[in-house]
Amino acid sequence: MNPAPTQLTTAPANATSSASTEPIAVGQKRDSSLKPAAVSNFIRQVIEADNASGKHGGKVVTRFPPEPNGYLHIGHAKSICVNFGLAQDYNGVCHLRFDDTNPVKEDVEYEDSIKEMVRWLGYSFDGHLYYASDYFSKLYEFAEHFIERGLAYVDSQSPEEMRANRGTFETPGTNSPFRDRSVSENLALFREMREGKHADGAHVLRLKIDMASPNINLRDPAIYRIRHTAHHRTGTTWCVYPLYDYTHCISDALERITHSLCTLEFEAHRPLYDWVLARLVESGKLTLPSPQQIEFARLNLTYTVMSKRKLIELVETGLVNGWDDPRLWTLAGLRRRGYTPASIRLFAERTGASKAHQWVDMIELERALREDLDATAARAMVVLDPIRVVIENWPEGHVELCSAPVHPHDESRGRRTFEISREVFIEREDFMEIPSKGFFRLVPGGEVRLRYGYIIKCERVEKDENGRVTTIVASYDPATKSGTQGGRNVKGAIHWVSRSDAIAAEVRLYDRLFTVENPDEGDGDYKDYVNPNSLQTVRAWCEPTLASAAADQSYQFERNGYFTPDRVDSKAGALVFNRAATLKDGWKP
Repeated sequence: MNPAPTQLTTAPANATSSASTEPIAVGQKRDSSLKPAAVSNFIRQVIEADNASGKHGGKVVTRFPPEPNGYLHIGHAKSICVNFGLAQDYNGVCHLRFDDTNPVKEDVEYEDSIKEMVRWLGYSFDGHLYYASDYFSKLYEFAEHFIERGLAYVDSQSPEEMRANRGTFETPGTNSPFRDRSVSENLALFREMREGKHADGAHVLRLKIDMASPNINLRDPAIYRIRHTAHHRTGTTWCVYPLYDYTHCISDALERITHSLCTLEFEAHRPLYDWVLARLVESGKLTLPSPQQIEFARLNLTYTVMSKRKLIELVETGLVNGWDDPRLWTLAGLRRRGYTPASIRLFAERTGASKAHQWVDMIELERALREDLDATAARAMVVLDPIRVVIENWPEGHVELCSAPVHPHDESRGRRTFEISREVFIEREDFMEIPSKGFFRLVPGGEVRLRYGYIIKCERVEKDENGRVTTIVASYDPATKSGTQGGRNVKGAIHWVSRSDAIAAEVRLYDRLFTVENPDEGDGDYKDYVNPNSLQTVRAWCEPTLASAAADQSYQFERNGYFTPDRVDSKAGALVFNRAATLKDGWKP
């Protein structure tokens, strides 16, 4: 059973402001307005102790090492923020390094997307972009060195035999029958592998450590495999490729990484990381100080799955509409939905870096977005479920202008104007024939204010053959225009748009993709919990100021939530808006 979602303490509303996407240059201090003051954690304590001792000469060099075989998601965003953020806080640098060691699964499309998303989050890696493939020659040289020292051998077992002989957590492994090959035989075979003389899977190169080790990762791990597949950067130069555990630690050392930050699933791999580097230091192939691997808890977010396999399955089975579907928690999807870099950085800071596994409620991510957009998003009136109102005492053909602030707390942003006329649209939920207790919006015989306009009174309604209200016939009080002196007040105020200048738009209302907090829990298939109502599309009426709305511009639709023009489908004359978040924490499955 998973623990209950963590309820994080929310910072004051002014903890973040601009949704700036300007990259923060290496060594540049962060604008404190973008996120709350840094909170101490165990990683900061390690860095500060190292700086105090002079271990790395006061340098802090971290790295973010994605494999270019998929799109980044919100979990990667936390790792990006931890690695780049800590480097910036200590006037260091963070490397972006692609772990491009498996040409079978990798694609330039993924590399380009990863670069774009790191920059979108506000971080710069200019001058610090690396690839594991940059080190293929050095990695191969070191592999031969391990063979020459009797610390590596070519294993010719089948994958099934290797798996069976590896042992379990309860039982030790069994030595390979090829473990005692001579140095000369191992070198000859490995060079033949390099020259393409053996088929995929015929041999692997393994380190010779301890098949009885309680840590399975030390049971003669494979470090090279045969792949007769062209690499997108090195072409057909290589047909043997190093594996991650071997490549990762050496790449860190060659780049002089000081603190190699990764998630807790790599904790059991740390002894292998240290073993490889220690042997190379002993031989004079690498120099001290070696990088230190430090693990922190990965992000577990409710109502999501983070498995790359499952994300691919969701995309390929059509349960979502591609990697940038706004229902997905990929960074491409979150961006398209309307999440801002500032909100994601704020969320990452609040979830923190710790050793303790935790589940974070999706509400916290939405709350970070609200706090950013409340301070930055322009306001607009949009009616999502319109019902027609005819103001019968309004002069035919007469139109007046109304005015409202672009942002209620920032007069410098100016005002917006829109028309009011004889016919307007209001939200259907803002009218009730038989009002419930505490309902202060429009009712038969009752009055309500049209925000920034006049007070109107419902005189009667018109219905269709099914008894559904189609039109509200109202009257208005000419002495009550908003902003005029001596006007009277009523309890209710509702948003609206005028038929005379309203523009139509498609609005996509997104909710969680799953109906349960942890779709991976239990015996059922996670796909059984896909929310059938995760996307609803409505035809809305908008005030005319939205006619020029462009991608990455966020708006608060008054009383309805935060919305952003769709990056793919929205264009002038055919607006499409995505709801990024509601105004309150009120979602229910």
